[in-house]
Amino acid sequence: MKQKVLEIEQQNTHSIFITQFLPKNSNNKSIVISSATGVLQDYYLKFAEHFCTLGFTVYTFDYSGIGLSHGKAVKNNTSNLYDWASNQASILSFAKSKNPEHKITLITHSIGGQLIAFNKNIKLADFIITVASQSGYWNLFKGLEKPKMFLFWNAIIPIATSLYGYFPARKLKLFENLPKRVAYQWRVWGNRKNYFLDTAKKEDLHLDSITCSIKVLSFPNDAFAPKQTVDWLSKLFPNAKVERLHLDPEVLNVPDIGHFGFFRERFKTSLWFMTKECIESNT
Repeated sequence: MKQKVLEIEQQNTHSIFITQFLPKNSNNKSIVISSATGVLQDYYLKFAEHFCTLGFTVYTFDYSGIGLSHGKAVKNNTSNLYDWASNQASILSFAKSKNPEHKITLITHSIGGQLIAFNKNIKLADFIITVASQSGYWNLFKGLEKPKMFLFWNAIIPIATSLYGYFPARKLKLFENLPKRVAYQWRVWGNRKNYFLDTAKKEDLHLDSITCSIKVLSFPNDAFAPKQTVDWLSKLFPNAKVERLHLDPEVLNVPDIGHFGFFRERFKTSLWFMTKECIESNT
């Protein structure tokens, strides 16, 4: 297995950096992993390495303003969520250009699955797996999570971002710091019943062009993506074959999964094995 860090130029923002995992013996299949908000590509390292040893060519990347793709100081970064969708699109294009014969699986985590709505190259994906990708509309949440989400969108993000000129997520021990336009746009989405659909221009949406199979996954005890919020996202693909799965760890006889567990190495023989079988049967 070989690992390469590569710089990919972008139209609207500075270059982003990706990691390409090249297998010793290729199975003619590629995987692109699209991260959660403010989560570094390194978080997906073990997952990427594992699938590379199985013959997959794998790509991870950091969105503009995050990690290796930080570019300018985060306070001066002008990226927004549409730029992040363009980042995702450019990686699909790069993966296809490197191996035109490969079938590509796009695996998204959290916001990564939301960004596919604005991904102009989404038709390059032959199969999509969304992992805890959801609507962030606060009123879709239940119990104590509902006021928590309301306060996150309407107090924490606007106050902290106005004070620092970016969203200081590290200081709040949440995730990586976010460019202010990303934070403010994300906040707008979180306050709308139809989330990103309420502010999107029709010409910017590519949901109708998705015709491949999509497996939509959620898990119990996920405060960031409870079942009903993932259900919302699963209904946005009119021309795709969608399989909606809410995976109970007790039924699978595995530890609690939550929002971040899917990509942890302890699930190598369970969730990761299921993922391999799923990709092979759909590409």
